Amino acid sequence: MSALVVVGSQWGDEGKGKITDYLAQESDVVVRSQGGNNAGHTITFGGEKFALRSIPSGIFNPKIKNVMANGMVINPKQMLEELHGLEERGIKDYQLFVSNRAHIVLPYHELLDGAYEQFKGDKKIGTTKRGIGPAYADKANRIGIRIADLIDPEAFKNALKATLTIKNMELKMLGMDPLDFDTIYKEYVEYGKKIKPFVCDTSLLLEEEIEKGSKILFEGAQGVMLCLDHGTYPYVTSSSPTGASVPLNSGIAPRYINNVLGICKAYTTRVGEGPFPTEIDGELATYIRERGHEYGTVTKRPRRVGWLDCVALNYARRVSGINYLSLMLFDVLSGLKEIKICYEYKLDGKTIKTMPATLEELQRVEPQYITMPGWDEDITKVTSFDELPVNAQNYIRKIEELTKSEVVIFSVGPDRLQTIRLKDFFK
Repeated sequence: MSALVVVGSQWGDEGKGKITDYLAQESDVVVRSQGGNNAGHTITFGGEKFALRSIPSGIFNPKIKNVMANGMVINPKQMLEELHGLEERGIKDYQLFVSNRAHIVLPYHELLDGAYEQFKGDKKIGTTKRGIGPAYADKANRIGIRIADLIDPEAFKNALKATLTIKNMELKMLGMDPLDFDTIYKEYVEYGKKIKPFVCDTSLLLEEEIEKGSKILFEGAQGVMLCLDHGTYPYVTSSSPTGASVPLNSGIAPRYINNVLGICKAYTTRVGEGPFPTEIDGELATYIRERGHEYGTVTKRPRRVGWLDCVALNYARRVSGINYLSLMLFDVLSGLKEIKICYEYKLDGKTIKTMPATLEELQRVEPQYITMPGWDEDITKVTSFDELPVNAQNYIRKIEELTKSEVVIFSVGPDRLQTIRLKDFFK
């Protein structure tokens, strides 16, 4: 058995979807271990673009088993809409397995998500308002509803009655109208019937695949810097997208995780609020944003843009166990005369090489840069490292030096064929 975890090593949107799609072609199982439909993966192949929200990236290959694991929060309505959209585009032959222990997102979660953001005012987090945070909060408060409940009409009725009583009180406190039990129950019990054929104990399924010696690819949503525990709190997501979280979120033992591949852009982006030390603005930011099509997959919000931050990257490497890197959107930097890499911070006159724990400190850091010469050549058609301009090669080597991690993949465009693999690391 071989297991590979693919994690975003920045603030999300690094291009994980493309790499999981690329690596899925040699996998037996692809597992989505956490998050919900607040994050998206954009996958391009055969001239077509697909935006996935919660369905694993192996869905396009009928030979691959796709697992939505227990660490996810699943919106049943959105999940079925996503499957319907794929089927309309010809993706009808697939294997999908949904954990009976995954929690579900219901209408009150979305309403509360929006209300919490509104009441935070200038302290808002910048959530997608998809209800993910409130669903995870219910899980921690032990009033959540799971897939196992949803597919059992009587269990769902009892769970919804108990939880909706509490949620309607919350809605009322926030100045909103209560939700009707019968309306939600009738709608969602039908979703449960449609989802039921996909539901199983996915932990058991994964153990069986491990015993068979299968290749298993674990994909997450967001990035390490948005981890609830290790990210730039409170400007984080509501789960942990780190490699360390995968065993818990998938129901397997930690000893089965062999390698962690960190996906990072050749620069850095961030969606939503929160500190962003290497952020740039003006014409340069616009140039990178437009060349990289830096707009949210789900929300379409413009992403904030910055230089590559190796302090954050090294921090992500440490807390997530990253031993390999995949450098994405490398072609976006073509045409720049100079390219900067942040290698350390200055905080109150002192040099630091790790991420401060508080927002106040992180907002005060001064990034220190190495400036490297850029390149004008079009690299979108290169098929090997040696074909890259010398300055582009030097950029990759400098990243490896600063992060103590080997770059094993670099990407020069959105298509599968524009993915250059430097090492066979998934064995």
